[in-house]
Amino acid sequence: MSPFLQAGKPPLILASGSRARAKLLEAAGLAFIVQPPGLDEAVMLEAVSGERSFGPHDIAEVLARAKAEAVSDLAPQAYVIGADQVLSLGDRIFQKPDGMETARRQLLDLSGKTHALHTAVAVAKDGEAIWAETTVASLTMRKLTPEFIGRYLAAAGEEVLASVGAYQFEGLGVQLFSKIEGDYFSILGLPLVPLLDTLRREGAIEA
Repeated sequence: MSPFLQAGKPPLILASGSRARAKLLEAAGLAFIVQPPGLDEAVMLEAVSGERSFGPHDIAEVLARAKAEAVSDLAPQAYVIGADQVLSLGDRIFQKPDGMETARRQLLDLSGKTHALHTAVAVAKDGEAIWAETTVASLTMRKLTPEFIGRYLAAAGEEVLASVGAYQFEGLGVQLFSKIEGDYFSILGLPLVPLLDTLRREGAIEA
């Protein structure tokens, strides 16, 4: 961590247990506290998905804001980062798989198709979101055989359960795709460049 970036600045909190997001912030030279919001993401997604006026783009941003605000309520003066990803295939929205069999079925459903990955990030302070942004990436998965999917899951292990769509793009998951259109950082879980720009603008990190 480069100390000059945050010397004398308010604390920074990542409202997420995602190791991929933490690694992105660490690589960018930021010091932060990890404080998952403790919200039931499956229940939240189900509730928000019931709003017919909400598309995947809106759902991702609502959830990112909710996570940031939940932690911000407990940490006055800190800048809190919340994030969420929603994977959509046509009208269908995917959740994180709850087990390896679900992961296998999800990969079979995504095989040979192009899906959209909506990645939202929000920054909250004093219990209220002060900024949010959502990006969309288009990912085309190769036509995968059931045998390949089985070998992939055995090699990747249960870490894929932390990833919506059952792939981790920063690792073996990159082998699943034939075409990618979108921001690399967003695919990993965090629209990093606009987030850093916002933190600089807010005075949370050195400009």
